[in-house]
Amino acid sequence: MLPASAGFGAVYNRHLRKGTLGGVTTFRISEAAALLGVSADTVRRWVDGGRLPASRDEHGHRLVPGAELAAFVREQARGAAPSDQGERFSSARNRLRGIVTEVVRDGVMAQVEIQAGPFRVVSLMSREAADDLALEVGVVAEAVVKSTNVVVEVAEPS
Repeated sequence: MLPASAGFGAVYNRHLRKGTLGGVTTFRISEAAALLGVSADTVRRWVDGGRLPASRDEHGHRLVPGAELAAFVREQARGAAPSDQGERFSSARNRLRGIVTEVVRDGVMAQVEIQAGPFRVVSLMSREAADDLALEVGVVAEAVVKSTNVVVEVAEPS
């Protein structure tokens, strides 16, 4: 497993290769697992259970079509709200559930770090907000991202 500081680029470059089957981008089970932040065994169970479609290549490796993986992820995200939380109404759609790994407070501000799967999210907020939310190391929290500027990067073609 890569350290949290390695970021998505390192996960992408280390675990993914450019695969296509009939002109469609495909991912091996381990590659899909790296993208989703779950184990390869979990992805295999989803495939075996019929929740995620896959085919086999000439070597017998299972391949998940990129479009099907994207649709699966979208569907999972729609139902991702924990059942112990009431219904929420928000225009924000980017939610990363994780565990608080560090909280640094000073007189006015707080820096909160959340590890959400392979992603490290850092938030700056008022100390009062961090105190009101009782944010401490080990607390499960959700980073909600709403922005008009989002940078998207992909690995260089190999």
